[in-house]
Amino acid sequence: MLKVWGRLNSINVQKAMMAVEELGLAYERFDAGMQFGVTKTPEYLKMNPNSRVPTIDDDGFVLWESNVIVRYLAAKHSPGALWPVDPKARADIDRWMDWQQSHLNPPLTTLFWGLVREPGARPAAEIEAAKKTMAQMMAMLEERLDGRRWMGGDAFTMVDCVIGPALHRWSNVPFERAPLPNVERYYKAMMQRPSAKKLLTLPLT
Repeated sequence: MLKVWGRLNSINVQKAMMAVEELGLAYERFDAGMQFGVTKTPEYLKMNPNSRVPTIDDDGFVLWESNVIVRYLAAKHSPGALWPVDPKARADIDRWMDWQQSHLNPPLTTLFWGLVREPGARPAAEIEAAKKTMAQMMAMLEERLDGRRWMGGDAFTMVDCVIGPALHRWSNVPFERAPLPNVERYYKAMMQRPSAKKLLTLPLT
């Protein structure tokens, strides 16, 4: 049985678990990270030397890095659906998965830590800079979703497992944001999925 280590209020664990839930896989999950500890134990570090979550063990195959976990599970269990088999279609959504990690996540993390997890702990200038960067990133997402139901088109794919948790965090960090009709439509559709109802209704902590 698939084993997953990670606390459910972690954005990266939520990405992996979205894929697990969308695929309908049987799994066993163990709380790890922050208040749960575990990640600095010798046993865990042997699996994941980064001491981060999530980590999975798929019948002896150990894997870490959330987006890679999503790709692996989608490719193994859902070729032609969550994992597009056409190289161009797959590359098209792969880039948005990398974009989430490389471009969207850094300013979003700054806002989350500065406004939710440790309010007031970061300089106001840093928060304002992150807001401006996020506005640029979200404008890109708004354009991408124009005329598309999901990130890849009409069908829900692995990239949506990655963008969904990030968008949930963005939508619930307490500050004013400009209207983004396509993003708001997408988020509303996302939150109707059983996987999102199960994973993305937890309080931001």
